[in-house]
Amino acid sequence: MTNVSSSGTLAASVASDSSCANWGTMSENRPSYHSIKELPVSERPRERIQQYGPEVLTNAELLAIILNTGTRGESVLDLAQRLLVEFGGLVGLARADLASLRRFHGLGEAKAAKLKAALELGRRLALAQPEERPVIRTPEDVYAIAGAEMATLEQEQLRVVLLDTRNRVVRTVTVAQGHVNGAQVRIAELFREAIRANTPALVLLHNHPSGDPTPSRQDIELTESAVEAGTLLGIEVVDHLVIGHGRFCSLRRLGLGFAAT
Repeated sequence: MTNVSSSGTLAASVASDSSCANWGTMSENRPSYHSIKELPVSERPRERIQQYGPEVLTNAELLAIILNTGTRGESVLDLAQRLLVEFGGLVGLARADLASLRRFHGLGEAKAAKLKAALELGRRLALAQPEERPVIRTPEDVYAIAGAEMATLEQEQLRVVLLDTRNRVVRTVTVAQGHVNGAQVRIAELFREAIRANTPALVLLHNHPSGDPTPSRQDIELTESAVEAGTLLGIEVVDHLVIGHGRFCSLRRLGLGFAAT
């Protein structure tokens, strides 16, 4: 049995034992990550969201992206996790007022404002109603989207109207400006945004600054090339409209550039 009568001897023995760690020294030697950039690449929320998408990130990681930096001796991920614990999760954070967030150690005025703004955007999104998107059933529907505006343009401009599976407008993209013809417009550009947005159909739309919407030979050739490319890509070219002053021509309606159906 060890003789413990001399506390000084025992203390000295413990202190000299190499197997006993100095916890203060260990704490000082542990890595302390202040900002996201200081984290290992595999643990950085920004890199993870870019590689895997936001769905796989934890609530703490998403908060860390908003907060950006931690505090002295505390990583931004630890700060985010402490926030969630303190306020009882996202619902508690959303209910917290700005003053409560500012008082939280590690936030301050700027971070509290950023966090509150992000939470408010989430609240508004939850309450938002989907916007009604125009449905394309006829060439007149296409003209109603941008025909009047394009008729006033001084330069020729080619736009692509992207459509979803229900022929609703996803968005309209300008792909060329100046002289719009088959020789100067790369067919790939007509489909680039449709491929990115994974839309199954599109409408071509361009103006004639002269005011006369009569399709030119180049307009017809461009339509033929687009229809052919669309068939290969599985993206339907629904129509090609030429806009003039107060009127327009539908190449599909005229049977120009589209195979007979």
